[in-house]
Amino acid sequence: MQNTRVIFSEEQERLRHEVLAMSTLVDENLGKALSALRNSDAELAKEVKAGDAAVNNMQLKIEDEAAVLIATQQPVAADLRELVTIFKLTGNLERAGDHAVHLARTVIKLSGKASFRVMGRLEKMAETGREMIRAAVAAFLTRDADAARRTAALDDIIDGEHKTLIAEVLALMKRRPELQKKALRIIQTSADLERLGDHITNICEAIVYMTESRHEELNE
Repeated sequence: MQNTRVIFSEEQERLRHEVLAMSTLVDENLGKALSALRNSDAELAKEVKAGDAAVNNMQLKIEDEAAVLIATQQPVAADLRELVTIFKLTGNLERAGDHAVHLARTVIKLSGKASFRVMGRLEKMAETGREMIRAAVAAFLTRDADAARRTAALDDIIDGEHKTLIAEVLALMKRRPELQKKALRIIQTSADLERLGDHITNICEAIVYMTESRHEELNE
């Protein structure tokens, strides 16, 4: 029995490292998309699209391994909550990775065209998203529910930038109707980044559940 518990603990630790590796890759892809946005670098943006497949593969690998642990080790209580949380982590990280790709696609679409002043708001949203990803995974690894709550609160920054961007772009469209197609692309990209914040908030809620065994709505 002792040997079985040691093996289970080792497998849990390996899963934690794999979650960290997956989150790091998502963070790096979002960082590349952000850099591509700042520098109108379409080639760098293409790297983000190419790297998304690796994120998807990591999600499948981690979830398969977690499912095997649940089926073969029959964990209970805290161990089971952690494994369930890992599924929520990987699912939401994968979606966050998708939004990095959406940002990269916008860079490619708008490459070589006049920049909008509101691009700075997209940059702020992406920067905050990266901060949330790193903080949320740190909270998971340290089992820190309060850190998860603080991380979720950062989503207010993303929401605020999104609302302001929408107002500014709509005003621009009224003045410059010929820019409507580009403006709508920026609005969609802003909405994608707003959802990225929501996905990280979902992770934070899962961490609270994992550590305190209760469901809590964060950043309502």
